[in-house]
Amino acid sequence: MDINERIEEQLESNQVMLYMKGSPDFPQCGFSGQTVAALKAIGKPFAYVNIFEDPEIREGLKQYSNWPTFPQLYVKGELIGGCDIVIEMFESGELQKLLADIGEN
Repeated sequence: MDINERIEEQLESNQVMLYMKGSPDFPQCGFSGQTVAALKAIGKPFAYVNIFEDPEIREGLKQYSNWPTFPQLYVKGELIGGCDIVIEMFESGELQKLLADIGEN
């Protein structure tokens, strides 16, 4: 399985996927920490990949998304953006609306 197939499998398997530095309990950069805080405040489930533990994902995702920095938040397979966009959406209420039906099947 090539890297793009691995990424697509992760995105298909998780409605909300965060590619971040560290883990939600121990973020290893401030931007990842802020993004996790916003997601936790909404209270919807999300999956994550610690890019430090998977260098292939770390490099492959930059090409896949055409987005050079981390964290990267995906909802239903679509790139939402990085920390600044996520925080802006959280503060405006857009992120809450986007995640409203997550976890409800």
